[in-house]
Amino acid sequence: MLYVHQAHCISAQHTFGSVDIDQLQPVVNNKLQVIEPSYEGIPTGVLRRMGRAIRMGVGAALPIIKSSQQPVQGIIIGTADGGLEDCIKFLNQIIDYEEGMLTPTNFVQSTTNAIAAQIGLLSANTSYNTTHVHRGLAFENALLDAIMLLQEDAHAQYLVGGVDEISAYNYNIDQLNGWFKKEPVTAATLYSTDSTGSIAGEGAALFLVNNEPQGASAAVTAVHLFQTTDHSLVIQQLHAFLQKNLLPKQEVDLFLSGENGDNRLTAYYTNCEQQLTPGTAVARFKHMMGEYATCTAAALWLANRVLKTQTIPAHMLKYDRKPGSIKTILLYNCFKGMQHSFMLVQQP
Repeated sequence: MLYVHQAHCISAQHTFGSVDIDQLQPVVNNKLQVIEPSYEGIPTGVLRRMGRAIRMGVGAALPIIKSSQQPVQGIIIGTADGGLEDCIKFLNQIIDYEEGMLTPTNFVQSTTNAIAAQIGLLSANTSYNTTHVHRGLAFENALLDAIMLLQEDAHAQYLVGGVDEISAYNYNIDQLNGWFKKEPVTAATLYSTDSTGSIAGEGAALFLVNNEPQGASAAVTAVHLFQTTDHSLVIQQLHAFLQKNLLPKQEVDLFLSGENGDNRLTAYYTNCEQQLTPGTAVARFKHMMGEYATCTAAALWLANRVLKTQTIPAHMLKYDRKPGSIKTILLYNCFKGMQHSFMLVQQP
């Protein structure tokens, strides 16, 4: 278990600064690209050399670090493709300049740990600094890392987050592999379009977490991840997860589903819905954030906000079933039909 005390999210919606998630931003060319802020905390000379993933990660992290009254004992980032765009640029330069004088910036920022490293450098933090790169389970592994570290040092606090961008390289590969829709879709038609693929997304969500319930906005009480293509095994894992982590007679108030409009994956989500009580409300978020490997970080930001405000936008609800008092949220995500994760988020 860990407690969330601060959370910042840069996404395709107005989730950073003045938050407004009731009004949806349009899907453009089947992509949901982030609304980038002015990044006031990043020096201009440094900012113009940063890749987009690094800008997003640092931009969401610095306000948390600056407003924290206590220093963080570690920076833990989950990403699947952070820095990949700069890596491709550097490889292209090798060809273009025939291995001559190359620009070092793209090389320095071309590794996945560049996001955590830049956060550490700009905040002068020399503590634990690591990056988890596990495709669709990268953010969940970052959370588990923080949970284990807090078990070792109950008085520490950590900065944990998930960051990924839409790079030309990974978008083209995933499009060729059929993970994005070929026909134009909107946020309103994403879930009703009966076809393969989804819409591409990107974003950065960062959290300040520790073991202190006082002043916390949410508690991540359990995280479970596994890999399978067996639908029945997913149901078995869900039952075991809830039985282990819910109190007797305790129910899930909101099921936050990672359904993404891909008809190959819909059954995973509907099967899980059917295991919950009829009174459980169901909400979806990928028409807001798009599909990307660490979108569960943005989903955790949404869960945290729902618990704080006790409100949820109507466009997120799958059925005409509004939750009453929201105390327990179950987040489920399936990435590319193979990687699955459950997360239990509750009021502290």
